[in-house]
Amino acid sequence: MKLTFGQKAAYGIGAVGKDMVYALSASYVMYYYQDILHLPATFVGLILMIARVFDALNDPFMGVLVAKTKTRFGRFRPWLFTGTVLNAFVLYALFAAPELGEPQMMVYFSVVYILWGVTYTMMDIPYWSMIPAVTDTPKDRENLSVVGRTCAGVGSALIAMGTMLLVGILGGNNEREGFRWVALIVSVIFVVTEIICCLFMKERSASKMETVSVREMFSALFKNDQAIVVVVTIVLINMALYLTSNFIIYFFKYDFGGAGWKGDYTLFSTIGGACQILGMMVVYPLLRGRKIANERIFRIACLMAVTGYAILLVLCLMGITHNLLILALPGALAFMANGILSVLTTVFLSSSVDYGEMKTGRREESVIFSMQTFVVKAASGLAVFLTGLGIDLIGLVGDTEDTGEIIQQSAQTLTGLRLLMTVLPMAGLIIALVFFIRRFRLTDSYAQEMHEKLHGNQA
Repeated sequence: MKLTFGQKAAYGIGAVGKDMVYALSASYVMYYYQDILHLPATFVGLILMIARVFDALNDPFMGVLVAKTKTRFGRFRPWLFTGTVLNAFVLYALFAAPELGEPQMMVYFSVVYILWGVTYTMMDIPYWSMIPAVTDTPKDRENLSVVGRTCAGVGSALIAMGTMLLVGILGGNNEREGFRWVALIVSVIFVVTEIICCLFMKERSASKMETVSVREMFSALFKNDQAIVVVVTIVLINMALYLTSNFIIYFFKYDFGGAGWKGDYTLFSTIGGACQILGMMVVYPLLRGRKIANERIFRIACLMAVTGYAILLVLCLMGITHNLLILALPGALAFMANGILSVLTTVFLSSSVDYGEMKTGRREESVIFSMQTFVVKAASGLAVFLTGLGIDLIGLVGDTEDTGEIIQQSAQTLTGLRLLMTVLPMAGLIIALVFFIRRFRLTDSYAQEMHEKLHGNQA
């Protein structure tokens, strides 16, 4: 059954809403609870890490539940709709915390954030798992995956571009109130986009879904050394991205400073988000059009990102931290490279499926791709814990509420913030590049050779 344009568009719309929700949580929960509500940063980071690792471990169990579901609406859509509605309510609760004392707020945050992770998994797993159920055409499945990943990037970019601007417009000096309104708006958009997805994405009646246990997932991974290489690379790259997104808001508020810091942060994030999309949709296809091998593009993109961070580090050490145009140039380089890398890691993961089949005789496609969701969540959890730990170590103090007055941080704190924002992501990318060069063997030529042995000359 060939997919229509409307179905592909609906699936992409679902990805936009879904990743708007994830990006809001991944990028701003630490800032909201540490800087605005004044919980200890290390505590917030620890809870975020524990919750995300638990959430990642919960993914395969959710997959089993979805696989065993049988309704007249299909296997996936009931979970997608129910998970969306529940997650929208919990997202609003996450950014609309009541007035509580610190011990009570710690309990509230821990419970609500874990609930957010569980309800997000309820809709995320069926969203990605439904692809084989709506079409049996290999080309359509590939195109739908690309549409989903690309539109997910758009959703993340929209949050990066608009969140703090809307917080300022809707809440004024009261950031707590601003975040409450932003969470409400994003929750409504989320529900509408997933309803559109549910209405158009109808399953084939004979669709089947493999169930994957945690044991099977890790067993398949450890038998496939190239899948391990890709998974470790994804962890390091995503950790660098999440470290940047978590630290950059503190940099603009306390280092770049000024009454219009929210507008400057928004402009910087807009440039970064646009460059990330440009990397995915324009730069990568152009490089491939020039017949440049994927493994070489990976090296180029990693070096691009490291160069961007290195330039930013030099600017920070020289004290050039108040010129948005100068700072945006290395930032654009790093974000564009990240867009390219996000496409490449998905491509490499696909190649590792063929490699695993050649090595073991079993095609563990669903298992290997389940690991992608797992490791991205684990990477974001580790990154946010390091963010919280770093904020406490450098002694950064959050603002008092509702005054609009930004607390002046010490010179040592600002220096520490600059180093954390640049050196940690750069170190992660360098380790990823070195590890990739030494261990990755799935070159374009080898991947093509494997594909021909497994599938003949089929397109």
